[in-house]
Amino acid sequence: MPPVDEVDTAATDEPVAESGSPAGAGSPGGTAPAVADRPGDHWDRKVANGLAFLRRRLSGDYEVDEFGFDSELTDAVFHPLLRLLYRDWFRTEVSGVEHVPVDGPALVVGNHSGTVALDALILSAALHDKHPAHRYLRLLGADLVFRMPVVSEIARKTGGTVACNPDAERLLGAGDLVGVFPEGFKGIGKLYADRYKLQRFGRGGFVSAALRTGTPIVPVAIVGGEEIYPMLADIKPLARLLKLPYFPVTPTFPWLGPLGVVPLPSKWLIEFCPPIPTAHLTDSADDPLVVFNLADQVRETIQQTVHTLLERRPDPFGP
Repeated sequence: MPPVDEVDTAATDEPVAESGSPAGAGSPGGTAPAVADRPGDHWDRKVANGLAFLRRRLSGDYEVDEFGFDSELTDAVFHPLLRLLYRDWFRTEVSGVEHVPVDGPALVVGNHSGTVALDALILSAALHDKHPAHRYLRLLGADLVFRMPVVSEIARKTGGTVACNPDAERLLGAGDLVGVFPEGFKGIGKLYADRYKLQRFGRGGFVSAALRTGTPIVPVAIVGGEEIYPMLADIKPLARLLKLPYFPVTPTFPWLGPLGVVPLPSKWLIEFCPPIPTAHLTDSADDPLVVFNLADQVRETIQQTVHTLLERRPDPFGP
């Protein structure tokens, strides 16, 4: 077809559209169809959006909540990076999202593993993407996380806060989803020989927070994290020297140097279990027996679901 400026418009009584076709062709009422985006339009919009984002960041024209959570930065920077990990590198399958409330508070309780706490970040990004309401998971982290430069800032910006009952209750009282991993460093710092064996849940502080606010507890089982950095040994003297909870030795770290921090591409399965109601137990928040029994119920639910997922995933590095 010749260019538009070479078309002989005298040969037709109909006006010529920008595409070289008669205006109104193939469209009711004689109106011209919308012109499709040119190949560069998509990238033009991306560049324009990126520049607008940078302008807002530099001018301080963005909002954070009282805990330091920055939803715009999370959506624009952190979730896209985590999406590459959970979707393409770990090939994560997520099920049971319908058990997470569409609105209102819930306490999401998961098993912890992996030497580095990637499971918490992967869980938060996958839940946000898969949930119909795209809800954010406000993670509770150990004190050590918030004493580390850079890491502390990232944790705050992505919605994290210190794992203490007052902060958890404030978030739940505001109607947020709160994520907690009661095993703590005992979970992520265990040896590969003890993989997928849930550690003790502490004194059940997370249960007390749920009871005081009448919030349902949603257990979640995560399979795949144990294989990303299989811990073969823990050099305790070095850990004490560096004031760390453990110093891991894996098949790739410290032998390969910086390459040792690249996680192995294990296959991940995440399953949210039916919620456990607590509204009928709000008067028992300070009863140690009730707290212990409920914490044990949550732990047993997660452990059984982990076993089921392991049967579904016979090959840790399969498709």
